[in-house]
Amino acid sequence: MELSTLTDRLDERLDTDAYADVDASANGLQVGPGDPARTGRDSSPAVDHVAFAVDAAAATIEDAAAAGADVLVTHHGLVWGGLDRVTGREYENVAALVENDLALYVSHLPLDGHGELGNAAGLADFLGLDVDSREPFGTLGPVTIGQRGRASDAYDVAELRERLAGLDTGGREPRVLDFGPEEIRDVAIVTGSGVDWLGEAADAGVDALVTGEGKQQVYHEAREAGVNVFLAGHYATETFGVGALSDLVSEWGIETTVLDHPTGL
Repeated sequence: MELSTLTDRLDERLDTDAYADVDASANGLQVGPGDPARTGRDSSPAVDHVAFAVDAAAATIEDAAAAGADVLVTHHGLVWGGLDRVTGREYENVAALVENDLALYVSHLPLDGHGELGNAAGLADFLGLDVDSREPFGTLGPVTIGQRGRASDAYDVAELRERLAGLDTGGREPRVLDFGPEEIRDVAIVTGSGVDWLGEAADAGVDALVTGEGKQQVYHEAREAGVNVFLAGHYATETFGVGALSDLVSEWGIETTVLDHPTGL
């Protein structure tokens, strides 16, 4: 498959354009030759092997190159809010990609909010939220970046914390602000840094908000709202999307490799 075909398919499947006005990440192809029609090339490079990782970093670029990948697909890329200069860390990582003939494709918020392939959808599966009960959650302008659903079997606070401890946390125990009901059925999910949606969770009447990391003020906000908040780790809650994309691309007949570099954060 040509690189341009791969990126077009991913953009379409993830509805990348819908997030363009709300995401600081430059989603899509961040490093690579791009569309032949726009670059003047005769054709786009062939892609036989794609590596997937949560973060674009020296470690994942090195591992992808060592695996013989043609493309590295990540959730967190290298370009946020524009790129004025390519120096320092940015230079080293871009140079490593170019030297290894490795393209970089990124999907940030589109991969958080996708109803089937997204991080929130994968975490909802992990928690056993009933598929028929699920609905979009985590409003950000015209899009959503999370999910809400009901657990098939109710959790208590300790049980949900134990379940979340089974994520790829790098040894970090989930933090819990247990200010809500002891029985937890209705759960809202915004992966990564999602405590800004606590107000939406409270308005929705959920029993718990599950996210990755917190901020100082969320303690008082959760206590006053009467909502349990589970902080299971930014990295740990965002491994699902790249795994789902790996499965999808594998179905397209391309070899895939998933790289794991847990941060414990």
